[in-house]
Amino acid sequence: MGNYATSNPNDVVAQSDEIQYEDRCRLFKQQGLVLWFTGLSGSGKSAIATQVEKRLVNCGRAVYRLDGDNLRQGLNRDLHFSKEDRDENIRRITEVALLFKDAAFITLVSVISPYKQMREFARERIGSEHFREVYVKATLEECIKRDPKGFYKKAISGQIKRFTGISDPYDEPENPDILLDTMTLSVDQCVEQIWRLSCETLK
Repeated sequence: MGNYATSNPNDVVAQSDEIQYEDRCRLFKQQGLVLWFTGLSGSGKSAIATQVEKRLVNCGRAVYRLDGDNLRQGLNRDLHFSKEDRDENIRRITEVALLFKDAAFITLVSVISPYKQMREFARERIGSEHFREVYVKATLEECIKRDPKGFYKKAISGQIKRFTGISDPYDEPENPDILLDTMTLSVDQCVEQIWRLSCETLK
């Protein structure tokens, strides 16, 4: 049956697939997995996720990285930084990550995701067996010192409003699946920990 227009979302019926998740797992010889990197701006999320992606690809894994800054340039460019828009940002990213998981990809999500409630939403929506929360930890003081994009300087001076850690809260993960302390671990050491986690999960 073809597509049709409707003003009532309840009229939309999900279409069944002839190719199932298990078929894709056999094709890629792996299970779908979402590694969700959370942490303050400047903690090292993107740097670590980028190197993890490179290592996994070099080992023949089907992998894709979803970076919060990149998504705000396209899919989420209409969103700002109110509580409601931050929640919608994570909701959309979660739905995209779920699609990649169902395609049997290893999906690396690197996004601040400051609110515990939305990280829990992501875990529940994707499924705990396919979701790993990775807390990329660095103190606020250290992130301000690093300030690779110059955002903290602008936030402290008031040029940027509602900046996580300065004028907006960050709910620190209480029990992450893996903790990466980037004040004591190098990028390579963090990548090695994620690699071991991936191998244990996907074997």
